[in-house]
Amino acid sequence: RSSEMDEENIKFDAACRELADATQALIALKKAKADKKEIDVAKKAVKKQEKAVDKLKKEQKALKDELEGLMLRRFFVVPSFEIYGGVAGLYDFGPPGSALKDQFLDFWRRHFVIYEDMLEITSVCVTPYKVLETSGHVAKFADFMVKDVKEGNCFRADKLLEQHIDKVIESGAVSKEKRAELLTIKAKADAYTAQELGEQLKVLKIKAPGTGNELTEPFPFNLMFSTQIGPSGHSPGFLRPETAQSIFVNFKRLLDYNRDRMPFAAAQIGLAFRNEISPRAGLLRVREFLQAEIEHFVNPNDKSHVRYDEIKGIDAWLFPRELQEGEGKSVKMTFGEAVDKKIIDNQTLAYFLARTQLFLHACGIDPLKLRFRQHLKDEMAHYAADCWDAEVFLRGYKWVEVAGHADRSAYDLKVHMAASNKDLQARAKLDTPKIIDVVEAAPVMKKMGKALGGGAKVVKKYLTEMKKEAVASLEKDLSTAGQAKLTIDGKEYTITSEMVEIKKYQKKESTYPYIPSVIEPSFGVGRIIYSILDNCLEVKGKGKDKRTLLNIPAVIAPIKAGIFTVTSKEGLKEIADGVRKSLVEEGLAVQQDISSTTIGRKYAKSDEVGIPFGIAIDDDSKTDKCVTIRDRNSWKQARVPIVDVPDTIRRLCRMKMTFEELIKKYGEFKA
Repeated sequence: RSSEMDEENIKFDAACRELADATQALIALKKAKADKKEIDVAKKAVKKQEKAVDKLKKEQKALKDELEGLMLRRFFVVPSFEIYGGVAGLYDFGPPGSALKDQFLDFWRRHFVIYEDMLEITSVCVTPYKVLETSGHVAKFADFMVKDVKEGNCFRADKLLEQHIDKVIESGAVSKEKRAELLTIKAKADAYTAQELGEQLKVLKIKAPGTGNELTEPFPFNLMFSTQIGPSGHSPGFLRPETAQSIFVNFKRLLDYNRDRMPFAAAQIGLAFRNEISPRAGLLRVREFLQAEIEHFVNPNDKSHVRYDEIKGIDAWLFPRELQEGEGKSVKMTFGEAVDKKIIDNQTLAYFLARTQLFLHACGIDPLKLRFRQHLKDEMAHYAADCWDAEVFLRGYKWVEVAGHADRSAYDLKVHMAASNKDLQARAKLDTPKIIDVVEAAPVMKKMGKALGGGAKVVKKYLTEMKKEAVASLEKDLSTAGQAKLTIDGKEYTITSEMVEIKKYQKKESTYPYIPSVIEPSFGVGRIIYSILDNCLEVKGKGKDKRTLLNIPAVIAPIKAGIFTVTSKEGLKEIADGVRKSLVEEGLAVQQDISSTTIGRKYAKSDEVGIPFGIAIDDDSKTDKCVTIRDRNSWKQARVPIVDVPDTIRRLCRMKMTFEELIKKYGEFKA
């Protein structure tokens, strides 16, 4: 195989470039009024390259259609409410799709949560307005939309721009210089302001798809689904657009649970909701989706990672922002090199990029179709230190983001701390202890209880959490007026100087407080599942001999083994039932087929849904107490004692044994 990155894309882009060169050469000859023979030769060259581009497009489209037809036919994923015509951006997972998702999440938990000692939580989907106002989602969680001025159809402006540029480049009707300019515009599309997007749409004369009508100016459309919490109408909320905020607001409890040890990571798998403008790409752009997110909390002054040495020598394809202008290509380097050269900001971010790469490779993503693209400076939030997207090359869609990795600095905890008036700080040890001045407001509960009744506990909690500056202000009010008014959760309380004692003293401090930074890997589960299916799809033969295989790795395969009888002879069903029972008792999902269908047809059906191993039971199984285990990918077989089957399949599925090692142990069986 080629050692170059994204070889399918390179092949297609090379054909497009050759078409552009041939087209420009023809235009130049016509302008120069060249000889007719020269022009005819140039025309033939253009037609030849047009055919080459068209052929590659058709090949990719055929495989994309094959996959999407398979997903629908075998009930991996189908449109929700299909009998009513479906709803754009909403999909249901059928039995194999649900099983694949569950196996994927189980592996994700083992790879990240268990291996990294993360703290996993599960939180609600409905989020109060205040939380998402504080996080910035109410004001800024939007995409720019344009409308067909006559039909009213809605489109996402940056996607229209990107798709138009792809079509222009694929047509070959632009010079090398213009192509580089268009690719730079495409790279920046997601970061443009509404005004910049509008200007590009006008300059490139982009019209409404399907109608050719004029488009409105781009305007922001907030992607959150709004709702009301309770019947009063006084408590607005949203369906959460991400799972992260629940982790941030629970930070103090997580820190307490972790016995105040830093750094640590929290994780959550859960639904998120985004009211996408025009979801037209299957599982790649949906309105309800599953996220698997990690929030790794670190000291802003120390973003090293204890296991960095494990990953620093791993090679990766990186697409730094400096290479994204024009014809930029990914570069291959180790994660250690990238950190040393300050391409990746810090060790912890690099560590999670590497762990993500190892995970995606194990899930079946082709190493030559996975890259990490760094966000452009104006694409990142103002508070972010560095951001990288894991992108997978998909047939018919090109490069698609499947997991984001962001160093969000201390922004999230800082804003929630300010808005809630709750301490969301961690503490680190000082090199040298120091003496500090302490000012506290100590409640006199005997007096306060008499005066405030049930409100005394509320005021006590408020006073004990007061910061030094607030205590000084309270002391001033009490000394001048003899009383002070406190507003707590919208209710006003009056306290007198008898109810509170202002204490001033010095104490030795061995630690200092800080607001942790957050490094966030965020995985779009639906997108990754589609990417796995795309990367694992293989079509062999044509016509009657055509066979479709899903080479899904055993570790995440929805069904681990197929149990097949070779004939319908007496006694084989009982053996098959016994093998099935031994496997399901190990928690291994299986599919059993004891019909009279030929064994070859049974294998073909199981290959199509990604079953990695076939267990064939024949007449000899009655006497030798063995079965034949077949490997889907290599079609190699081994004869294995029935008593060894459960442990063998479990080890193969947990990546504790390869099929080659199985053959070494039992020998290769050839029927």
